[in-house]
Amino acid sequence: MPSGPEQFVAHPLYQQEFTRARELLLATPGRWRIIYHYDGDGIGAASALVRALRRLGYGFQTTALKGVERARIEELLRATSGPVIVTDTGASWPESYVPHRFPVIVLDHHTYPGHPVPPTLPAHVAFVNPLDWGVDGMNEMCASTLCWLFSIFLDPKNWDNVPWALSGAIHDRQHVGGFRGLNELLVREAIHRELLHERRELSLRGPTVGTALTASIDPYFVGLSGRADASAEFVRRLGVSPDRSVDGLETSDRERLGAALKARLVQQGARPEFCERVSTERWTFPGEAIDAEELSQLQNAAGRAEEPGVGVALALGDPSAGLRCRTFWETWQTGVLRGLRRLEDEGAHQKTALQWFQSPELTLAGTQAGLAITYFLDPYKPVFVLSRSDGSTKVSSRGTTWLVDQGLDLATACRTAASAVGGEGGGHRVASGATIPSDREEEFLQEADRIIVQQLPARPETSP
Repeated sequence: MPSGPEQFVAHPLYQQEFTRARELLLATPGRWRIIYHYDGDGIGAASALVRALRRLGYGFQTTALKGVERARIEELLRATSGPVIVTDTGASWPESYVPHRFPVIVLDHHTYPGHPVPPTLPAHVAFVNPLDWGVDGMNEMCASTLCWLFSIFLDPKNWDNVPWALSGAIHDRQHVGGFRGLNELLVREAIHRELLHERRELSLRGPTVGTALTASIDPYFVGLSGRADASAEFVRRLGVSPDRSVDGLETSDRERLGAALKARLVQQGARPEFCERVSTERWTFPGEAIDAEELSQLQNAAGRAEEPGVGVALALGDPSAGLRCRTFWETWQTGVLRGLRRLEDEGAHQKTALQWFQSPELTLAGTQAGLAITYFLDPYKPVFVLSRSDGSTKVSSRGTTWLVDQGLDLATACRTAASAVGGEGGGHRVASGATIPSDREEEFLQEADRIIVQQLPARPETSP
């Protein structure tokens, strides 16, 4: 009988929710539709699911969504004459799944209306959310690690879905400062099973030190990232040739470069935990040339290129998917870097409790916002980025864990402000989104600012 790591969480809803979802899936062989968010976490989640379904001999169809799209989910449900899995999206509307005549499994880590009381749903709908078991969906479990865990409950062989789980978790930045909570338990078990290895090294990636520093977006170095001449000169002043390979650096050169880059991040105002990103853990898989962070970049880049299915195909072993994802990644990195340089040069607009900017790169905007608040924007204010598309505006908002500790709740801010202007929003306390009418952007920002003023002190007494 398939089993999973039942001992990991003591809360009774942990096993109840997974058992209900597992029984629905195993009782419904055939073709399942998987609806998922198009970002790196959603693609990682869908990857774990399709691999598990293929192992069961089930068919599947995948459909990606770009944002908070209740109408699109309901449209897909009406068009689907069969069972459905919804992951990394859709937690805000559990009532939407009730009319569907076939089984529906929702695997999501976002806050839902009525939390912490799980929704009451009919037997054909399984709602699985780590928040119900006391596990924080913001930093202890994402959609991809949730779907990995579900796949293990289906069959312990699915421990080998660890690459796709870590791909999504890294995209959601749940690895920063080390994995925590249930994520950490799963990672440690994968290491114990020799499915995963870890080591620590510089975060720079590229053929040479100079090109790696120039291309670096995480960390983003003000005055160096995107600037080849400045990066080369910075490295030379440390007595390191910019033409040296990163892997070929002597220990003393590596330490000197790491210390100088960390000092640079401190100078530009990055929080201490983000300054530590100068060096980072690398998670590798036996027999694979790719590590978890590179896999995350490739899958996320496919989504941002509006080809999320290619990211899922990569997990299924499609030989052409890897080449296409690498092309997407190069374009994605260039676009993000361009946007960050633009924001560095122009700055963000300021309101009382939030800062905001516009980005014409809809599929890159959330990443730009997240990296900007992490490395060089005002650390006391969450950042909102607005991108117009087809008569509506997509909003992505990002904060930091430190701001959340001060009281920030972007899920509430986005949901409430979007509702006030005829839109919809939701997500996490630290990262959230919304879709609003384009002619009501200023009203949305004013309402979000009003809410965040109430959530945060005017200026926190404790330095970030």
